[in-house]
Amino acid sequence: MSQWLQQVIKRGQAIDDWLSPLRVEALKALSKTDWPNRRVENWKYTSLAPLEALELSAASPAEKAVIESIEGLNSLDLLFVDGQLQSDLSLLSLSKGLHISSFQNASVKQQNVANTLFAKIKPQRHLFGLVNDALAEDGLIIDIDADCQIEQPIRVVNLSSDGQESHHRILVRLGKNAKATVIEQGQGEQPSLSTSFAEYEIGEQACLEHYRMAMHTDQALHIGGCHFSLLQEAKLNSTLIAYGSQLSRMDIDIIHNGEHANAKFNAVYLLGESEQFDLHSTIEHVVPNGTTEENARGIMGDKAKAVFNGRIHIHRDAQKTLAQLNNRNLLLSRRGQINTKPELEIYADDVQCAHGATVAETEEETLYYLRSRGISRSQALVMLNFGFIQELVNQMPNQQLAQWLKPQLKSRFVEMEVK
Repeated sequence: MSQWLQQVIKRGQAIDDWLSPLRVEALKALSKTDWPNRRVENWKYTSLAPLEALELSAASPAEKAVIESIEGLNSLDLLFVDGQLQSDLSLLSLSKGLHISSFQNASVKQQNVANTLFAKIKPQRHLFGLVNDALAEDGLIIDIDADCQIEQPIRVVNLSSDGQESHHRILVRLGKNAKATVIEQGQGEQPSLSTSFAEYEIGEQACLEHYRMAMHTDQALHIGGCHFSLLQEAKLNSTLIAYGSQLSRMDIDIIHNGEHANAKFNAVYLLGESEQFDLHSTIEHVVPNGTTEENARGIMGDKAKAVFNGRIHIHRDAQKTLAQLNNRNLLLSRRGQINTKPELEIYADDVQCAHGATVAETEEETLYYLRSRGISRSQALVMLNFGFIQELVNQMPNQQLAQWLKPQLKSRFVEMEVK
């Protein structure tokens, strides 16, 4: 066990709040958990050395910050800095049927909602998910009543500061026939560590439009996950936009717990020089008549390293399942690397499933053609790279968010250019 993990357990044991009974289970599991190394399959291609070498302090009271607004979005913005809530929830004007509370100020009713979600949807196999269970002292409980259609997007921003370690959690429940949009946005570039996990229960016939933007770069270490439980006829449309840093990992779990549920998951990951990013996704089809479509596309810069492990698990009773998984990758340099592993594990015999993966390099011939037309190399690379991911960006249901994102991605491409 690493020294850092020992400190996590000690700090977790010192926390005394209404979530403590749930934290106890996480602490027990952590005490029996070995520190991952290259012989552990889920961490085979991702080194935790940057974390072991980092000297951080637990997040101190954060300075006030301002959220950058997104033109035309009209979102309900909630700000965390280093895992600590900065927004005053009492000042929010909430739509009827929408209830939002923090861990610190949750009523007994809201605590009961949280107890049905906390560590219930997120699988227990993830080391850093357990760390988040043990140390996330602040977070949000978002509860949406049955039949409520929340038109205003809920945007949760978490900023990471220099030298800080922070742990942040979101719990969301959509009642029957409810509808909502949730945007999770994380940013940081200075030496820091953040874990951020979210658990979603999507009720019968409910619809969730979801975005996760993990825009941590450089020395900002980030490990997080989004975990979804879909009940009968529930619908999920989720988009992940992720950058790379010295250590960046995201785990996505989508569990079909009700028949005729429909899930769509798109992911885009963009890695600059020497950065790394690890995406693990697991789709569990537990019951019949479920549908899943997953598309992940990544672009790797010079000496960048990406990992994609996408698994679709069709359980024995999950007949009539439709599921497909596709991973496409583009290397900007031969020194870039992608370890891709799409998996199908099928135990039912009446299903339609497909999976595939491709890896390609930038076409010098196409690049030469653009440059011969007077286009600079940097601009030509932006055009080619954006074309590679544009299809997934255009599929985002919220076009205001997509329009805001496009210049962000183009700036990222310029940073990724191989010199």
